[in-house]
Amino acid sequence: MKKIVRFLLTILSLILLLLGVDRYLIQSSRRSTEGTLTIYNWGDYIDPSLITAFEEETGLQVIYETFDSNEAMYTKVQQGGTAYDIVIPSEYMIERMIDEDLLHKLDHSKIDGMNHLIEDFLDLPFDPDNQYSVPYFWGTLGIVYNDKMIPKGEITSWEDLWRPEYKNSLLLIDGAREIVGLSLQSLGYSLNSKNLTELNAATEKLSSLAPNVKAIVADEIKMYMIQEEAPIAVTFSGEAADMMSENEHLHYILPEEGSNLWFDNIVIPKTAQNVEGAYAFISFMLRPENAALNAEYIGYSSPNQTAIEKYMDKEMVNDEQFYPTLEDVKELEIYENLGLEFIETYNDLFLEFKMN
Repeated sequence: MKKIVRFLLTILSLILLLLGVDRYLIQSSRRSTEGTLTIYNWGDYIDPSLITAFEEETGLQVIYETFDSNEAMYTKVQQGGTAYDIVIPSEYMIERMIDEDLLHKLDHSKIDGMNHLIEDFLDLPFDPDNQYSVPYFWGTLGIVYNDKMIPKGEITSWEDLWRPEYKNSLLLIDGAREIVGLSLQSLGYSLNSKNLTELNAATEKLSSLAPNVKAIVADEIKMYMIQEEAPIAVTFSGEAADMMSENEHLHYILPEEGSNLWFDNIVIPKTAQNVEGAYAFISFMLRPENAALNAEYIGYSSPNQTAIEKYMDKEMVNDEQFYPTLEDVKELEIYENLGLEFIETYNDLFLEFKMN
């Protein structure tokens, strides 16, 4: 009998021990989650000193991961394998993520600094009333050229890229919306076209651009243009700013047919584990002094009006290549969420072009 009692007591002790360990692990996991903030952002898209300052101020440890396309980011967030607290997608992808219920609706009472933002960059069609996102950076798509190889003022439009004298001279960014879009705009169509006749015409025109294309690349464009390995490139305004700071012979233009006005905004995914930390990070990045540091480090245009007026280099913010007037901005197009069918159409047409 005593043996049975001892045996039962031993079993009970083990159960209590296991329950205690389980409770400890749960609490430890909760403490670990509350002590971190997991950010998913484009590569080289924040001043590292701001991450350090945020960690020191809040006591949170930032886990920072990067992606190289909106589509790659979307897939990972949708799968939910990693509980990202902060993600920074582009406008058309934000619209898609809202439609698919992947994002937290923001509590604006927990965000300090929305009043610093440029009013014209709020309440845009992809996120009315900024219910789900807060502006982070904005910019344009345009053409960079080297005046040692191309006379100043010779390139003014997308159409100029097709000039026969530019054979094997052009670097293109590796993006379906960007490249199919510029071909659409060169024909006078919208870069958000869902008209198959227009899309086929744009693809046919792109095929005639192939002899002028030296390479289709991603981040390498910056290095290639700085090192003068090509005379012309299609790239984003912030990348162009970095190139121009390293090579005085480079110039950036917005094509006269129009171009893309893009926005990258901060969102909080539904799978976030540290929502309060995410709000703290958003407010931290909205402080004008922090927004100014970030913009001067990255080179893209800040949506923070107070930062522009009080903290940023006047030569930079007065350069209409990178801070076009609001009137000029109204002539540019924002990418729309085209839906899965047409996203695949654009990707297929671009792939067809790349295989030429």
